[in-house]
Amino acid sequence: MREAKRARWGWSVVAAAMFACGWGGNQFTPLLTLYRQANGDSATVVDALLGAYVLGLAPALLLGGPLSGRHGHRRMVMIALGCSLLGSGALAAGTLASLAIGRLLSGVAVGLGMAVGTTWVGELTQASGRSRAAGARRASLALTAGFGIGAGVAGVLAQWGPLPETLPYLVQLVFAAAVLLAVSRAPAPRPTGVAATGLRPQVPALGHPRFRRLVLPMAPWVFGAAGVAYAIVPQALARQVGHLALIYATALSVLTLGAGVLVQPLARRLDDARRPRAILVGMVSVTLGIALAAFAVALGSPTWGILAAVVLGAAYGIALVAGLVEVQRISTGEDRAALTGVYYALSYVGFLLPTALSVAKGQLGTASELGAVSLLALASTLVIHRSRDLPPPGVGRPTADARLELTGAKA
Repeated sequence: MREAKRARWGWSVVAAAMFACGWGGNQFTPLLTLYRQANGDSATVVDALLGAYVLGLAPALLLGGPLSGRHGHRRMVMIALGCSLLGSGALAAGTLASLAIGRLLSGVAVGLGMAVGTTWVGELTQASGRSRAAGARRASLALTAGFGIGAGVAGVLAQWGPLPETLPYLVQLVFAAAVLLAVSRAPAPRPTGVAATGLRPQVPALGHPRFRRLVLPMAPWVFGAAGVAYAIVPQALARQVGHLALIYATALSVLTLGAGVLVQPLARRLDDARRPRAILVGMVSVTLGIALAAFAVALGSPTWGILAAVVLGAAYGIALVAGLVEVQRISTGEDRAALTGVYYALSYVGFLLPTALSVAKGQLGTASELGAVSLLALASTLVIHRSRDLPPPGVGRPTADARLELTGAKA
């Protein structure tokens, strides 16, 4: 009974850590327009800074599970919060070099927080008597809320507060420091000794047909959808909103991630172990949302941009939860943290989409490029639809000969 009670408050502390890391990872996003206007940086430069944290995030995601097995969940989450603190401090310094360093450290924080925090929240949720799927939803909600509230606080402070390039980051720094103290007392299992001789654990579930044919083609669109909504659309429509460009970008970020939070109960109801209903609904929403974004940019309409952000936010929320639940379902206790890290790393590939489109902008124009991207999303949806009759998890799990190894982390 005492352990269940500790687990009930313990998961909320870990969720707060994920919230703080998500806040630190996304507070930079609504300030893209500010850096372009105040510093004269090009769209390519600011989009490169936006995507730079993937270079820290991807290795952290892939190594977070093995490292938590060796050193324990608590230590790795505390390291994540420490990186978040340092990242906010570097971002507050405001130079181009410090911004790049800050984004890199913020990526490490988000990566470790996502990979280890999701597993830890899931374990504490089960220990308190709730289901594994409930743990996945709690982790997803904490992360998404951190992304959204972080963007909202940063954008409002930058628009109307003093020191617009410094104060937003200092507020997150103080919050992360407080959460760090709480995490030091949260209940955590002892290290299992996984990866005691190296960082190359086997991840059998990587070979599961449902991962390869359902999760894999969907994963990059999770943050690809979010990136289109709160990075590409506000920059493309900045001229139309004039001096309100910063607060418009903030509003799109909050609307996108707010929709992602509100729609997650729907993702729970759509979930079905026999059919990938939630994944398919998420992908249809991604395709529709990107098409709406292309339409908004072509018309130069901020109103249509808001509608596109809401649809893309709903798509993000459904897809994120659907993928997490599927990963929890097809993995085992031994490889769950590692597979969660792989899933998140794959999903963050989509966060490089704004940078890719910014580099290619001179070729077709943003509206045409978004139209082409929506066709790619449709193709992924059709691939998933063709695999809708795969057997439920537990049937056809790969044999030892079919196991794949997580051989390392490359950005």
